[in-house]
Amino acid sequence: MSMQARQVAVIVAAGATGGASVGKVPISLPVLSDAFGMSLFQASLTISFFLLAAMLVGTGGGMLADRFGQRRVMILGLVISALGGFIGAASTSAATLLASRALESIGFIATVLPGPALLTRLVAPRRLRPVMGLWACYMPFGMSLMLVLCPWLLESIGWRAIWVLIALLSLAVAGLVWRFVPPDATGGPPVRALALVRQTVTSARPWLLAASFGFYAGQWMSVFGFLPTLYAEEGVSTARAGLLTALGAGINVVGNFGAGLLLQRGWSRHGLLIFAALTMLVGAWLLFGSGAPFGVRFAAVLAFSAAGGLIPGTLFASTPAFAPNASTVSTTAGLMQQGSALGQFVTPPIIALVVSSAGSWSVTWMVTGAMAVANVLLALLIRRVARA
Repeated sequence: MSMQARQVAVIVAAGATGGASVGKVPISLPVLSDAFGMSLFQASLTISFFLLAAMLVGTGGGMLADRFGQRRVMILGLVISALGGFIGAASTSAATLLASRALESIGFIATVLPGPALLTRLVAPRRLRPVMGLWACYMPFGMSLMLVLCPWLLESIGWRAIWVLIALLSLAVAGLVWRFVPPDATGGPPVRALALVRQTVTSARPWLLAASFGFYAGQWMSVFGFLPTLYAEEGVSTARAGLLTALGAGINVVGNFGAGLLLQRGWSRHGLLIFAALTMLVGAWLLFGSGAPFGVRFAAVLAFSAAGGLIPGTLFASTPAFAPNASTVSTTAGLMQQGSALGQFVTPPIIALVVSSAGSWSVTWMVTGAMAVANVLLALLIRRVARA
């Protein structure tokens, strides 16, 4: 394996470690509820805290990476994630556990935001698009791996040991980043931190990426958040439901990585975005609104996730071109993460309200479908801006 391939693998591994920190919680929620006497709502806050951190500090975190060095900030993020994991493992109260998750979320943001800028610095432009597609796999890979392993690990070693293992993994990957990723450049002219934010938020191009990411993430998180409930209504066992959910989440990497390869072969970014959005619309309808047999509905979930993965893959591959300049790549990625978090935070409650009012899951696809149509329109705007 070449040195550059090792560097790319280490950076993607850092992101996947963050994905594992997210994915360790959903399967552990019942255990956490029992351990700390929490309600399901209180336990679910361990997931929401990740979204709140991304919403609040996404652009600012990206600015810090651009200002103080992407490698340095990624290592710091991994160390903070590990510290949060150790504190969580030693928690004796729900308040301490939630505080540890808040700390982990800050570490997660600091870990993943420097990724696109580091890859842009290390990889030649002609090879960058497929590598960015590989980077986009970090979340579904890390999450799906934990969705598969957590049921077995919970029974064999318990949730506290899972927290410790992932914290140790974060420290190990931090060491690999320090060992293989070249140090940040020094000696250049000083960069004013607030100027990086101002350049990013006053440009329309990063906002288009952030909005598209938000509409995609809202759909994806809502569908996979409600899947266990749908499986339960179909009489699927908990263990099988976890495996099916992990398969659906994991297949997202096909679109993530495929986007980079297709862009490299000359496919247009707006074409990929439109195809993905329309496939997600049809997939959600088949899942929620068609009344089709279970096998057809599960196939729709796979298509929804695999094709949907083209969107983050395309958006990450577009980050260097849509950032105002080379100094704002991480800040632009931070704005994208804020858009993603906002979509994930807002959409599930909206769907829950609509479903409660209608008394049926069959209307869910109308909400996600409206977001898919919005992404089609955004893809057309992205095409226009790219040609300007």
